[in-house]
Amino acid sequence: MEAFKKEHGLVSFHIDSYNDFVTRRIPKIIKGIKEIKPDVPELGEFKIKLGEFKIGKENWGPWVKEADGSERKILPMEARIRDLTYSAPMFIEMSTVMSGIESEGIWVNFGDLPVMLKSKICPLSTMNNAELIEAGEDPDDYGGYFIINGTERILVLVEEIAQNRAIVAKVNSGTITEIVRIHSEKDGYIQRHIIERKKKNGIITISFANVNKLPIAILLKALGLERDKDIITLLSDDPDVQEEFYVNLYEIDVSKKDEGLDAIGKHIKIAQETYRMERAVRLVDRYLLPHIGQDPTNRLEKAVFLAKAVGKIIRLHLNKIGEDDLDHYSNKRLRMSGDLLEILLRSILLGKWGLITRITYNYQKLTKRGRMPPLQAIVESNVLTNQLNSALAIGSWVGGRTGVSQRLERSSYIKTVSHMRNVLSPLTSTQEHFEARELHPTHWGKLCTSETPEGATIGLRKYLAIMSEVTKGANEKEFKAVMKIIGKHVKPVKV
Repeated sequence: MEAFKKEHGLVSFHIDSYNDFVTRRIPKIIKGIKEIKPDVPELGEFKIKLGEFKIGKENWGPWVKEADGSERKILPMEARIRDLTYSAPMFIEMSTVMSGIESEGIWVNFGDLPVMLKSKICPLSTMNNAELIEAGEDPDDYGGYFIINGTERILVLVEEIAQNRAIVAKVNSGTITEIVRIHSEKDGYIQRHIIERKKKNGIITISFANVNKLPIAILLKALGLERDKDIITLLSDDPDVQEEFYVNLYEIDVSKKDEGLDAIGKHIKIAQETYRMERAVRLVDRYLLPHIGQDPTNRLEKAVFLAKAVGKIIRLHLNKIGEDDLDHYSNKRLRMSGDLLEILLRSILLGKWGLITRITYNYQKLTKRGRMPPLQAIVESNVLTNQLNSALAIGSWVGGRTGVSQRLERSSYIKTVSHMRNVLSPLTSTQEHFEARELHPTHWGKLCTSETPEGATIGLRKYLAIMSEVTKGANEKEFKAVMKIIGKHVKPVKV
């Protein structure tokens, strides 16, 4: 146990996730925005370019701004005593581009990020035991939490269904026999897709975004699989599966890609022809399986993915495979502090009245008055700071979630460690959810089999087993590269 605590730590997954958020995810979000284009006709072709990102200043992360406007370095104990937020200023390199001529970049503060104790931007992470005691800290404290307005807050682990995979199940509904759930995730946002097989005639439909029960064959045609043979071949090599799908092709009057897109537009009841095609293209590219890509070049990959999902639902109907177990822990994923903060930051920056919209509005407003405002004047850094602090202080998150941030339990050392290894289920405690509450064989070695509260949240609030770790997801590009290398060295085996 001592070796495990020293090498891995009991809350290291929180710290690693936060470090990944600061070093990789924030720059990735900024790189995705790339530039802001205010509508300023007086300046001609004009845009604000976003460059590098850095956090903290003078090689020190956390700073505090005093009432007199002065700024200085801060440590956690002072934040606790004075009811301050332990946070670090974030800076983006910004420059203006006017008629193709780029100005010199300047570092602009766009908000303060709450600092997780013992993370790489927290000075405590480099201190030895004597220095920690001198700073007023407990050497045995693991960190992994925030200090917001003097209160210690943690982001609990949130359990979710695994994204980007087709999970099939039988349904005891009057009209539907089988169902496929696909939770397609892109940049922290999840687009839910439901594929259903009708009991009456075997027609398979898909629902996603604002599209409801669209025949899957129409969508496959719209994605570029114009030949029936291509669809049938992609579904499965099994003649029984292929035979079962034929009815879907007979029921539709679509043969070309454009006809399929037009049929999607009609399905969502858009009368105007030009706008109908535009909406259909946008739905297919932006909202259908966004994890595969959001470009017209990704349509064929989406068609292949959907064909495999349809093949799976038919094989389940023919009892050639069993249904997927939603409670199996291989079908679950844990969202950690880095994931949760990424979702929150994206919504603050890119939301309807987010920081980027405010920057655009402020620039347009000031230039109309005949002024060329400095970049720091149009960036309302307190907007991002206040929204981040508010979410962490209250626990209300993007998508209507509550209880994501909680006050750290300090009644005993063991309760503190236990609270930081808490796993929350998104299911509501007011409903039965018998299967979700039950102990599953795959919880062995991952979750504590006895620690769960009695009452309404029994089985929905769980805790990690004492020596379990949270593994990080593989990078998709790295994973593909490894698979290609393996593919070159593995010889196919005839069975």
